[in-house]
Amino acid sequence: MPSSIELTQELVRFNTINPPGSERACAERLAGLLEGAGFAVELIPFGEGRAQILARLGGTPGKLPLGFTGHIDTVPLGAQPWSVDPFAAEIADGKLYGRGSSDMKSGVAAFVTACIACADRLANTPGILLVITAGEETGCTGAEALVRTNGGLGQVGALVVAEPTGNKPLVGHKGALWLEAETKGVTAHGSMPEKGVNAVYKAARAVTALQDFDFNVARHDVLGAPTLNVGTIQGGLNINSVPDRAVIGIDIRTISAQSHAQIRDQLTSYLGRDVTLKTLLDAKSIWTDPHHPWVGEVFQVARDVEGVDNGLGAAPYFTDASALTPALGSPPTVIIGPGELALAHQTDEYCLTSRIERATEMYSQFVRNWCRI
Repeated sequence: MPSSIELTQELVRFNTINPPGSERACAERLAGLLEGAGFAVELIPFGEGRAQILARLGGTPGKLPLGFTGHIDTVPLGAQPWSVDPFAAEIADGKLYGRGSSDMKSGVAAFVTACIACADRLANTPGILLVITAGEETGCTGAEALVRTNGGLGQVGALVVAEPTGNKPLVGHKGALWLEAETKGVTAHGSMPEKGVNAVYKAARAVTALQDFDFNVARHDVLGAPTLNVGTIQGGLNINSVPDRAVIGIDIRTISAQSHAQIRDQLTSYLGRDVTLKTLLDAKSIWTDPHHPWVGEVFQVARDVEGVDNGLGAAPYFTDASALTPALGSPPTVIIGPGELALAHQTDEYCLTSRIERATEMYSQFVRNWCRI
């Protein structure tokens, strides 16, 4: 069995940039390790060249298993040149470089290594469930597919999401509601605009209105306030025609008190009949009561191992927990992983090897505490 650092290097060397993903070879390597340690493993196809993993070990009546989840796809390299080979997984000055090193192959490697180390003691205990997904970077599509097609995921008593947090426990994350707003018009020659109806003007009015939109909801103490950003606007085919279609991309980040359906209804009314809305992504926010006893145990382990403070935090990004937490019985969910949030999706992405080692130690302790081994 490789160490968690060595396994991170192995995973980084698989090119799983999404699109297209191509996660199958990476998933097969992890599945082989888990099967060799005695896990019951399902390698679930997710389109051509892609796969996801469900792995279980242990289980007794009376207490649900502990869950771990992470994704193995990565974002593209970006336009800026890298100073290192993004798939060589080189280590220099305590930093393991490569695409996905922080987000989030280090987290997956750490919990797989930790769980395998505990495997021979998990019989007749509540056990563990590992959910390793594809397609997270394109809107949790892999996790959503697992929930749709594998309704028998079962339940877990608590869920660890190994996304990058610098090993600091986070007790929630904002939701994401991505909308496409379309306006339509009537095309005409650009020299006779009075003969047409300009869809871009309608879109411009909608964008101006969105700048002043008020969610009318109280700020969350930890998640903060909801946000709305117009990220894209497209309209027209050529400069000398009246455009008959325009499209606006709207990125809304929500807090736990909000209903995405109500937000869409509110915006539909606010923008009026010139604008038609289409949902592109609907990822709910996640929030766990920080006073839950298991959350207290997680913080204690993180203090002991990583030396983190007691401050409560939440992730600005969304995770597969949006889909998995409700499907797994709405267990308490904590986001904690060795990657550095500030380095996710960046050129020359890296993860500190010391954080990978400490994450592995923390995950092992989570398993030992949960299963009393």
